[in-house]
Amino acid sequence: MPELEKHEDTRLEDASGVVHEKPEDIELSRDEGLIDKKAERKLLLKLDLAILPMTVLMYLSANLDRGNIGNARLQGLQAELLSGSDSKYSVVLLSFYITYMLFSIPGTLLSKMVPPNYALGAGCLIWAVAASCMASCQSYAGIIVCRLFIGVGESIFGQAVVLHYSLWYKKNEIATRLAAFIGAGVLAGAFGGLIAYGVSHIKSHIETWRILFLIEGCPSVVLGICVCLFLPSRPDRSKYLTETERELEFLRLRSQNLDEGNNGIDWNGVKRGFTDWKSYVVTFIYSCMQLSLSSLSGFFPTIIKSLGYTNAEAQLYTVPPYAVGFVFMILVNFASDRTRLRGPFIILVFFINVLGFVLLITVVSNEHARYFACFCIVIGGYCTIPLIQSWVSNNSGSQSQRAVHLGMLNSLANWAALTSPFIFPSSAAPTWHLGFGLNLGFSCAAILVTTIMILYYRYENSRRDEVEGGRPLQGQKVEQARLHDLAPGFRYTM
Repeated sequence: MPELEKHEDTRLEDASGVVHEKPEDIELSRDEGLIDKKAERKLLLKLDLAILPMTVLMYLSANLDRGNIGNARLQGLQAELLSGSDSKYSVVLLSFYITYMLFSIPGTLLSKMVPPNYALGAGCLIWAVAASCMASCQSYAGIIVCRLFIGVGESIFGQAVVLHYSLWYKKNEIATRLAAFIGAGVLAGAFGGLIAYGVSHIKSHIETWRILFLIEGCPSVVLGICVCLFLPSRPDRSKYLTETERELEFLRLRSQNLDEGNNGIDWNGVKRGFTDWKSYVVTFIYSCMQLSLSSLSGFFPTIIKSLGYTNAEAQLYTVPPYAVGFVFMILVNFASDRTRLRGPFIILVFFINVLGFVLLITVVSNEHARYFACFCIVIGGYCTIPLIQSWVSNNSGSQSQRAVHLGMLNSLANWAALTSPFIFPSSAAPTWHLGFGLNLGFSCAAILVTTIMILYYRYENSRRDEVEGGRPLQGQKVEQARLHDLAPGFRYTM
């Protein structure tokens, strides 16, 4: 086994100025060389077949149950239950984000405290019941209460799935799978439009928006029960793996220092998550994306309708942008995993977002150009999600630090989503200069800040190379569980 060069100085100073003792002999792992690649591919396929379908269906369900409010608006919800008031509709949208933000960090840490399948399943059941109950609401207050509970359920689920993936997959395997996961949200936009279009043609004494809530809410209840019963929990306790497969999985995780052997909460990791300045900077980038995402969730059918379509046609014409966004998301995140880069792809997607909002602001009479812009903003609103989540997962040294930072993406980044319900008033159609302008400005800010973070990570990796006498050897044991991203040997993904 090759040995690392030893230095007379036995101490290492990390980026925060904290000095750690450098062990006289740095332990190297042979795990990478022991992995049978054919067996690993077979194991990955088995994991994908068990984990991806359920988590993808959960995200599809969550986005349908969260986003159907925009479709229901065009089918009479606002006129019949909210007295046609734009401000009341905005408050209904806002109510979801209140609980979603408050419970995101505790909700993500819950998957560290209890088996993840129970935590995720419980979240699914909460939002599913609440979404189904919206069909029976008879008052403005009732709709708000249901939306609050949908926010609670999704806060337990949202970023916890990213944490769950990091328990099973290596760093360069996460983004592609997150793209499939988040891609379900893009497909939800497409399916939501198709379902809403079909429901709008139902002839019944029951309002069509109530039927829409029932059709999209009730199946999620069954899904939540299935998640509790069948989703693999953690590698060390899941009955889904044979003992041979379990050992192979441990070898895979140890080869990238991802096997912490600790299922509880490490409060030092929690502290590191809250005190690391990088957490807040990357969270700001995520908030720029959240403004576009929340704008799409509440107003995309309305924006499409402003191009000159009827209510029913607007539901249908939301489908192609979401379909193209899904394909683009898979391709760009696959490329990100292959190149092991996150930041440059984040910049690329935000540039597409900028193009879309520039067109919407500057072009008013050309419907084809504005419809093309709708494709751009769907790509910009969704495709950065798995890229940023993977960036956070890769650059968090321990599971507890990762859980806090992932939770912060929802709890802090959604300040932008709080503004979106109020920046697209009906009176401003079809230009919506305020809504489009704010989205454009924050997308430009995201490009600038992402560039700064790429340069910082490059600088910090080079500094650590110099201090530690070179890049860490492949398979080198790094004390990430104890020292998090400050551990000697840890390097950031750019």
